[in-house]
Amino acid sequence: MDTRAALAPSPRILDTGTGAASVDIVIPVLNEERALPGCVRTLAAFLDTAFPLPWRITIVDNGSTDATWPVAAALAGRFEQVHALRLDVRGRGAALRAAWQDSPADIVAYMDVDLSTDLGALFPLVASVASGHSEIAIGTRLAHGARTRRSLRREVISRGYNALLRYGFGARFTDAQCGFKAARTDVVGPLMAKVEDDSWFFDTELLLLAEHNGLRVHEVPVDWIEDVDSRVRIIRTAFDDLRGLARVAWSMAMGRARVEVARSEPTPTHPDAVVTRPRAVPVTRFASFTVIGLFSAILYALTYVPLRDNWSPEMTNLGALVLAGVINIEANRRWTFKRRTTPHLRAAMLFTVIYPLTTMAVLAVPPGAGRAAEVGAVVATYCLLTLIHFAALDRWVLSRTRY
Repeated sequence: MDTRAALAPSPRILDTGTGAASVDIVIPVLNEERALPGCVRTLAAFLDTAFPLPWRITIVDNGSTDATWPVAAALAGRFEQVHALRLDVRGRGAALRAAWQDSPADIVAYMDVDLSTDLGALFPLVASVASGHSEIAIGTRLAHGARTRRSLRREVISRGYNALLRYGFGARFTDAQCGFKAARTDVVGPLMAKVEDDSWFFDTELLLLAEHNGLRVHEVPVDWIEDVDSRVRIIRTAFDDLRGLARVAWSMAMGRARVEVARSEPTPTHPDAVVTRPRAVPVTRFASFTVIGLFSAILYALTYVPLRDNWSPEMTNLGALVLAGVINIEANRRWTFKRRTTPHLRAAMLFTVIYPLTTMAVLAVPPGAGRAAEVGAVVATYCLLTLIHFAALDRWVLSRTRY
């Protein structure tokens, strides 16, 4: 008898009857009666032929004043898997919040009505979430491998804004505002409860809160072509985003950005693995940072006043910031984050933002207001930007001390 044949395992049949994750793709629209029909026809045809998961398209009309809603309702009547929802309020965030929180799907996604992002990236986007590898997935126009065609103005503003997120908040994602995202429904619900913005900053706030709470954000490089018939007001949106960043930084620093989400902690795969204990994260980090921040602000003021007698406001601000900044960084390295090394490059990059903004604050003070007004203006600006600095360093250190 052939012993090898006797020991060979019997064939196993692959079970393909497991249910696949369902996907709800939201299209927020505002006065898009012209673009909406072509978008839905193109997207539905693509999903029918090239998308392997159960799907639904949800059109959200949020405050249109043209014929967008009748068009959306007609499309919902024509296509079996197209759903239409109407809101009286405007804002992309409001549209996504309304559609996502009531969606019956396992995964919620959205894309812009102009279909600027190539649909070939849709399944790679959703797959990382459907597999359980990531909680959120986003398309990126700025990562290696992405191909874009857009105006120089939008390119410069986009890269500058995302650089501020990376160096100011320590964000790992590269493109916060690309209108091409997906998320687990059970995770995005608790996050949206913390998101305050209902307009264009909604995306950024959601992503910052996700990373702040340890969630995994997966990026997919996309092909993207700008549609010049856009409803985005670039300059106004940029100012609103900066105001939102200050609010989120304050929320993170005060500990109000924590969210209870359904996410299992990593466990060893091998049943006999021997692992180390997780490191404890100090609970007094913010208190230590606050004391050091107050000390450095006082040091800045005491340095600024005598230097101002002989130097211009610009040079005085530079000298005081360098002295206070070096002491602040080294003190936080030793007592707040308790590490042998600290992200000096990140701090240096942030200084290139702090110095011009604080200098602008000094120069904005009326000439006859006095030295106290100068010091007060720059210290207030310095403290606000320091909060962003804390949020970045705290997340950087937390990500490296979790295990």
